Amino acid sequence: MKEHMRAGTGKAEITCREDVTLDALLSEKSKKDIPPELLDRKLEVSDPLFVRALVLDDGCAKIVLITMDVTAIGARTISQNILCDSADDFLPRVRRRIEEEFSIPGGNVSVSASHTHGVPRMLCDDAAQVDRTVAAVAQAMRAMVPVTLGIGAGREDTLTFNRTMMMKDGTDYTLRSCNPPPPDSEVAGLRPIDPEIGIVRVDRMDGSPLAIVYNFASHLLLGPPAGKRGRISADHVGVTLNYLEENLGGGATAFFLQGAGGDIAEVSKCDTGHPRSSHDFGTRLGQSILQSYRKIATGPAKIKTANKLVRFPLRRDIPEVIAALKKEQAELLAGLRYTSLNFKGFLPLYLNQGLFPDYPSHWAYRYMQADSRGDIRFRYMDEKNRMAVAKYLDSISRMERMARNEEKIATLERHREIISTIGGATVPAEIMGIRIGECVFITAPMEILAEIGFNVKKASPFKHTYIASISNGYLHYAPPASYYPKGGYEVTECLLAPEWEKAFEKAVAEIFEEIKAGC
Repeated sequence: MKEHMRAGTGKAEITCREDVTLDALLSEKSKKDIPPELLDRKLEVSDPLFVRALVLDDGCAKIVLITMDVTAIGARTISQNILCDSADDFLPRVRRRIEEEFSIPGGNVSVSASHTHGVPRMLCDDAAQVDRTVAAVAQAMRAMVPVTLGIGAGREDTLTFNRTMMMKDGTDYTLRSCNPPPPDSEVAGLRPIDPEIGIVRVDRMDGSPLAIVYNFASHLLLGPPAGKRGRISADHVGVTLNYLEENLGGGATAFFLQGAGGDIAEVSKCDTGHPRSSHDFGTRLGQSILQSYRKIATGPAKIKTANKLVRFPLRRDIPEVIAALKKEQAELLAGLRYTSLNFKGFLPLYLNQGLFPDYPSHWAYRYMQADSRGDIRFRYMDEKNRMAVAKYLDSISRMERMARNEEKIATLERHREIISTIGGATVPAEIMGIRIGECVFITAPMEILAEIGFNVKKASPFKHTYIASISNGYLHYAPPASYYPKGGYEVTECLLAPEWEKAFEKAVAEIFEEIKAGC
């Protein structure tokens, strides 16, 4: 092993041109899953998107860590072209070019997506994506200098929540901005978050910062820092990366790896009473990162990678789940019968009954005067109105459940088509372990949920272990097997059979064993 590790960083912009429409790459079939207001609209850029490259060389191995501001890597076919930015062959083309031009094995190259959302088209054309990614790696190779590394962890538990609500009836409900939330009285609690921030510090030999890598679990759902959704944005990750680079100075480059954030969202994502702010989120997270970063000591470190190709089983239960949902839809629809009010009639009755439960229809003296002479008409009318309001509220609840079910059915139908297109009973997935000193990143092409991340940490023999989700491909969500009967969004939006979890755990255990020893 060399006396000192060497490292270099590179960066290139990959934002799409503004002279195309947001839906330019979408098929007619996939357009039905895109908000109509985005179709045929000219693309606008809020803040630019980048590909970043970090190259590490300890004398025995070279590792290339690439991060991209994009929803997913190589996701066109697997998403039915909804996630259209990154071509299916993007990763193998990038790895092949890096092998040919820099003699770094493709298996030592990892590409991770930040998972920024918002618009269907974000990146430059396919060939340009590959060229600019390789150019960022070339820039990093030219800039290689001796470095020291340090590993640390921070904590931030004020910005996120687990969007999966555990319901009193034993089911799960995932809080999403496109679905009505369930009644508060039916919610039993929330699943946990992992507030840990993984931090890798890379310094030049004079102590000046060269790079910082942070790992944190959260969806990117807040939109551009300046507001106005429907524009290209790196979301709060872009804010955090800029904050870190500006505050570290010295030409430092910041990198983000998405954690086990499949069911983790920003706490303000569904707020309607005040503006959501990716600027506030990103800045506060950046402050928490720097607070811990400054306490990290650096020194020599070993690096190593291990790769496992796993074939995950695909779901076989989708037809049965769809049939059960359609049966429930029919029952809910039948229950709408005998709804006697419309909204205009409902609202004043509902308000009066809530504000004046004893005398909702008139002044108290009118009731008393009628009661004194045995006139029951006020009381009878109130009883009838209360029954009508209760029925209207029940119908609203049924309508909301039907809206959620329709979304589930549409998603499951789409996934049934995807599984049919894949063919066979399994789908390949690359699970990769990247060891940097006493830190290990386990990469996976799925949106890993928090509980899976906790399990990986518990099983790890290393001091610091983190999931790097949505890396080296994309296979949608990957919930724990125990979640499947509960029916949350992450289960509905899942291609994999529950048995995937055991196959994943086995691959991770083998990776831990393989990378325990250094070079």
